[in-house]
Amino acid sequence: MLRLILILPTIIYCIPTFAKTIVVGKNQSITTIRKAVEIAKNKDSILVLPGIYKEGNIVINKSLTLAGQNFPILDGENKYEIFTVSGSDITIKGFQFQNSGSSAMNDYASVKVIDAKNIFVENNKVINAYFGIHFSNSSYVTIRNNTITGSPAMEQTTGNGIHLWKCNHALIENNRISGHRDGIYFEFVTESMIRNNYSTKNIRYGIHFMFSHYNSYFDNTFNDNGAGVAVMYSHNVTMERNTFEQNWGASSYGILLKDISDSRIQHNSFLKNSVGIHMEGSSRIEISQNIFKENGWAIKVQASCDDNNFYQNNFYGNSFEISTNGTMMLNKFYNNYWDKYEGYDRNKDGIGDVPYHPVSMYSMIVEENPNALILLRSFMVSLLDKAEKAIPSLTPENLIDDKPMLKPNKL
Repeated sequence: MLRLILILPTIIYCIPTFAKTIVVGKNQSITTIRKAVEIAKNKDSILVLPGIYKEGNIVINKSLTLAGQNFPILDGENKYEIFTVSGSDITIKGFQFQNSGSSAMNDYASVKVIDAKNIFVENNKVINAYFGIHFSNSSYVTIRNNTITGSPAMEQTTGNGIHLWKCNHALIENNRISGHRDGIYFEFVTESMIRNNYSTKNIRYGIHFMFSHYNSYFDNTFNDNGAGVAVMYSHNVTMERNTFEQNWGASSYGILLKDISDSRIQHNSFLKNSVGIHMEGSSRIEISQNIFKENGWAIKVQASCDDNNFYQNNFYGNSFEISTNGTMMLNKFYNNYWDKYEGYDRNKDGIGDVPYHPVSMYSMIVEENPNALILLRSFMVSLLDKAEKAIPSLTPENLIDDKPMLKPNKL
């Protein structure tokens, strides 16, 4: 008997405790999400049935899975942040968040995550939010398959679609973002990936990097954003297989690189942008196997850039191919295809025997005096460029592709 008494506590201790599912709905015993969160234990799931829920701000700090059935609507009534999340191992999926509050003092969001780890926000719809999904000081987070649609007003009164500050090991994939200040914003974010997203019609940038290192983005499309895409004050950034298109305006770029180093830009398409790539203070970047087609300027390389390599890119139908504001070029161009190249190939190796000067005299004039663009299609400009090709004098002497390709590179 004594032996049985000693064993019994051990048996009771070993009995597993099973997580349960709490159902929330109009005709259920639990009718509010707030109540379900209050009574839930770690590892429980909360299933929210279709309906409209106006519950103000709900704080989630337990390890829970919250799932919506057929996109129940969580309405912030233009006053409240809807979900405020902290902790670990939390999943939020299948909801429609709408009308979250806005504030000049606080970054209200439909979903705000603070000091968290292992968080999933997926398969949601976010409508008319100040900030859509906002993470800070978090790690190992996944944001995927969300549709985030804002109501753009002024840049100062609109937040970002997906905003990450001081995060690491984030995965941002398969989201569609429009109508915000920046579609995706990274600041002090490391070792993260952005892939297969579509960012369009945002007031400023489709994506904006600041002080964010060892990140990569693949297979994204950035279309018709106010100023295109910006990657600033970062190093070791990989940018591959993205499409930058239809970013038009006086200060619009496919991509703006400012103070970037040790990075790679490959297999991207720059289509019909004011400027395909604008580079300032950038060093040791490999720019290869990209398509530049029908841009105003394919690439603007400021004199502050050095030790960058441009090779095996294809240039088609750009008004200006390369532009710079200096006379000394410390970057290398080779094995690019230029549709304006008029050289010859006597030994039939596919490489032009005459070096190509991609900077025209007229582009140098426009760089100094933008008003000269009014003469773009004039006979005089054509004559000046022909003369400059014959006797180079104003264009940078060492900005040449000494091995231009006769046929487009196979990308």
